[in-house]
Amino acid sequence: MTTPEDFTEEQRMIAETTEDFVAEEILPRDEEIEKLDYELTVKLLRKAGEVGLLSAEVPEEYGGMGLDKVSATLINERLTKASSFALSVGAHVGIGTLPIVYFGSEAQKAKYLPLLAAGEKIAAYCLTEPSSGSDALGAKTTAVLSEDGSHYVLNGTKQFITNAGFAHIFIVYAKVDGKDFSTFIVERDMEGVSVGPEEKKMGIKGSSTCPLILEEVKVPAENLLWEAGKGHLIAFNILNIGRFKLAAGCVGAAKDTIQYSAKYANERSQFGRPISSFPLVGKKLAEMNIRTFVLESMVYRTAGLFDVGLAEADHQSAAAGYQSAKAIAEYQLECSINKVFGSEALDFVADEGVQIHGGYGYIQEYPIERIYRDARINRIFEGTNEINRLLIPGTLIKRAMKGELPLMQKAMALQSELLGMVPPPSFEGVLDQEAHMLAMAKKIFLMTGAGAVQKYQTKLEQEQEILALLADMMIAIYAMESALLRTYKIIDRTDTGKAELPIAMTTVFVHEQFAQLEIWAKELLAALESGDLLRTQLSVLKKLTRRTLANTLSLKRKIAAKVIDAEKYVV
Repeated sequence: MTTPEDFTEEQRMIAETTEDFVAEEILPRDEEIEKLDYELTVKLLRKAGEVGLLSAEVPEEYGGMGLDKVSATLINERLTKASSFALSVGAHVGIGTLPIVYFGSEAQKAKYLPLLAAGEKIAAYCLTEPSSGSDALGAKTTAVLSEDGSHYVLNGTKQFITNAGFAHIFIVYAKVDGKDFSTFIVERDMEGVSVGPEEKKMGIKGSSTCPLILEEVKVPAENLLWEAGKGHLIAFNILNIGRFKLAAGCVGAAKDTIQYSAKYANERSQFGRPISSFPLVGKKLAEMNIRTFVLESMVYRTAGLFDVGLAEADHQSAAAGYQSAKAIAEYQLECSINKVFGSEALDFVADEGVQIHGGYGYIQEYPIERIYRDARINRIFEGTNEINRLLIPGTLIKRAMKGELPLMQKAMALQSELLGMVPPPSFEGVLDQEAHMLAMAKKIFLMTGAGAVQKYQTKLEQEQEILALLADMMIAIYAMESALLRTYKIIDRTDTGKAELPIAMTTVFVHEQFAQLEIWAKELLAALESGDLLRTQLSVLKKLTRRTLANTLSLKRKIAAKVIDAEKYVV
């Protein structure tokens, strides 16, 4: 498992370069950017290109740096202090550029990638329409091939397009002949391309968000990305990457929030003492730090998985598109899990940050006010959290139905095991009980998930509340496991005393998530069964959830003391 403790010296230098760029180039111009100065944003994007911040994931042969996903994730995370500018960068390098990296032809890559990597051209991603948001395949934009086959004629309107006000290259989704969902590279100066007015947004005010209007736009046939009818594979796999990148941004924003909040808590005095000395304020800082630690563990674990999966894709091959789609789709679940957990963790952290600031947290002079407003879009971006909650168990169950995962076989084997289960043994080793709780959490998911599949079978997709509960269990399990694996790694590299903080954070998180998972399981079982059968299932659940409670309040006080002393996120 990849963790922040594995960062190489080169990766740390990349992170430092990003931080320096934000401090020197962006923060002094923050107010101008927030007023939506197109010219300044484009100028700064080009400067970002000059120092390599736009080219991390572009192959070297096309003017990029060809870095691994962990390095690219570090850039993404460390850009967050740039607020709206970070979003402009993210939309350009991620969902704007990566469709060409992964699915472009040799000619398309050679033509566009060097310009995008340098920031000479800025990209935007155009999927959402006025009548289709979550239902992306319901798009009405059309593409008709000309009689001589030289070009496609595109008509339609795209909405909420980030970077639209100044982008030069648009990745546009349209239906060929009204049916084959496809992807096109559209240039701003093509006749019939126009951009509507800026949306007046709650947050991320310094980023451009406009509709894109296509009226009889003649797009050369060679600008079709990959193949006609393959647009859904491009769209959904690029959205997977986008979801993961969003979670990485949430890590950075959460760390920033902890830093602002801890510093403020030390400076603000009430009743003759700094508010950081009050246990309830400390508890908030501890919980903010714990969630950020877990999210960071999840994000870099997933980045490492991507590096392994995409390493096998040959971007020079004619089958590059298929290879990339397969590699990215392999981690679709993890991307959705990261996105949901990350956006909701940041919402929690930002909300508590405002609370620590009190009335000042509501004043624009303090950065926490903008973090709070800007964070809200993350639960809507890249597929709403509701859609992602349906995708998480839905994808797992589909894989099981296809025979790709032995889900039902494991569930059948579990049934006989559960009837004969004895109370768990006593635990003496560090995090031994927490590891046992993780194993039990997986059994609880298997038991309840199999029950849902058996009861509803093909109609399960209509039971959205049940799918959401299963999704919450899966998210909790991935989060607990990521924290445990990272902490074990830290323990292996140092003595237990020096790993005290990660151990404390992991202990608190696992116990609190396990208690929540038990509540979800009871709610789910009550929806699936009744009478004696329900009582039997609850009896089994009781066996699975036996544990010795941890003193989480005491642990949170220790974590809070470290955060308050450091005035920043700590591990």
